Amino acid sequence: MTMTGSTVHGHKTAMRWWMQCACAAVALYALVFLLAGCGPNLLIFQPPRSSYAEGANIIKVATADGNVLAAVHYPCSNATYTLLYSHGNGEDIGWLDTLFKWYNELGFSVFAYDYRGYGLSTGTPDEEECYADADAVFAYVTNVCRVPPERIIVHGRSLGGAMAVHLAATQPVAGLIMESTFLTAFRVVTRVPLVPDVMDRFRSMDRIPSVRCPVLVIHGLDDWVISPWHGEKLYELAPGPKMSLWVANAGHNDVVKVAREDYGNVMKEFAGLVAAQQAAEGTPDATSAQARASFPGR
Repeated sequence: MTMTGSTVHGHKTAMRWWMQCACAAVALYALVFLLAGCGPNLLIFQPPRSSYAEGANIIKVATADGNVLAAVHYPCSNATYTLLYSHGNGEDIGWLDTLFKWYNELGFSVFAYDYRGYGLSTGTPDEEECYADADAVFAYVTNVCRVPPERIIVHGRSLGGAMAVHLAATQPVAGLIMESTFLTAFRVVTRVPLVPDVMDRFRSMDRIPSVRCPVLVIHGLDDWVISPWHGEKLYELAPGPKMSLWVANAGHNDVVKVAREDYGNVMKEFAGLVAAQQAAEGTPDATSAQARASFPGR
């Protein structure tokens, strides 16, 4: 068969394209592997300059290794549940004052904290230390604030979802809310597991099967930072009972802004699901909790 000049040129062009794709794939793998092995914290943790100063409203929570975490408490007099809130990797609790006050309006108390290295918290963040921070805050809420575990819903947004999943998998909390969060830190870069499991970070996908409380997954369908695919997979892995809110036209940081009414409604519905589950399981005071959760925020 005789090949024309244009055919040969087409084959060469196609070959160059495939070579470029292969080189790009190798470069991506090398970059992810390098970050996983040498500098994952540079990629994962991006603490901003503290947005708040010392004040009477700032609570200090001591960790087992001698660091001090800054925290805030937004009590709600008629709340059935307290949201133990873990925030994203590029914010601190000072940014979230308006959000926490709105959660009060919905009928929830809120206790939120800054990971070490964020806001006024001392120390340097790392995966295991962040889990330890979450444990220290949980102990403070239960022992000092006297909120029993069955009245705590752990709520994590973005990076904070990993801490919320950790607590839900290790503590007898009432519920788990995962908002705009991931399966694992490095699956955010690519769905393909390019690095060995032992080099990956914040593998919530491994912990979700151990969660026994009700789960709510919230994710923006236009989230280009953490694909909604992550939320879908986490929802599939959660044993249940579970609920979800998929927000059209919402990205990574504007879910509440885009779907404020739906978001508020699903939070209230989730509180009702949690109370119903506790009543079915015979949790103490579950009947009155179910009655209160039926009309949160009123």
